[in-house]
Amino acid sequence: MESEFKNKVAIVTGGSFGIGRATALAFAKKEAKVVVVDWKENTETIDLITKSGGEALFIKCDVSKSSDVKAMVEKTIATFGRLDYAFNNAGIEGESAPVQDCSEENWDKTIGVNLKGVWLCMKYEIPEMIKQGKGVIVNCSSVAGLVGFSSLPAYVASKHGVIGLTKTSALECAKLGIRVNAVCPGVIQTPMIDRLTGNDKEAIAQFTNLEPVGRFGQAEEIANAVIWMCSDGASFVTGHAMAVDGGFVAQ
Repeated sequence: MESEFKNKVAIVTGGSFGIGRATALAFAKKEAKVVVVDWKENTETIDLITKSGGEALFIKCDVSKSSDVKAMVEKTIATFGRLDYAFNNAGIEGESAPVQDCSEENWDKTIGVNLKGVWLCMKYEIPEMIKQGKGVIVNCSSVAGLVGFSSLPAYVASKHGVIGLTKTSALECAKLGIRVNAVCPGVIQTPMIDRLTGNDKEAIAQFTNLEPVGRFGQAEEIANAVIWMCSDGASFVTGHAMAVDGGFVAQ
């Protein structure tokens, strides 16, 4: 049976590592053509896709810069002629500090990548999908978009903002054939978590204890959720923030 994703085109921002890489590979496995986007040159994800017989393109892009994002979408269309799916995943954790100690620089950078970046991506993705009369966007929020976390004010604010932006866009696009949803990962084994824990056993245990299932999630588990949200099986799902979190927000 032919995959519904075959010859469709997917953009994945933050596609060089972690959840982004896993999702890019999942799209490729479904026979989609994948545009892997990241802020610095890294072709490892592309190499993995092409070695398995898939088709992919790498685009260097800082999602906090309008000119970069506009060029990213333009190059996608120039190369593949269409845009069917977008996983707006690029994000940073920022620096850890209480609200009163959070620097303006950290605030601006974190909001710039995590929230402004998602807005800019949709700003240029949606018009191309409108031309086609169809498309699916999944934005990467976090369980930190559903609950608060001490000492990560910019990150938490940005991820809450992604959910609000997702709902607004979903309403605007509801009759245009475009669905917009968000995925909210829990504690996932990624380079970001490695940075937060410093691979310290105690820190790892603390993060593991946050998860009712007693383990970190895997990037592939988030990728599976994104693929489902992009599939026809989720055709009546829009404006939804899906927690994929091992029960974290159920506590």
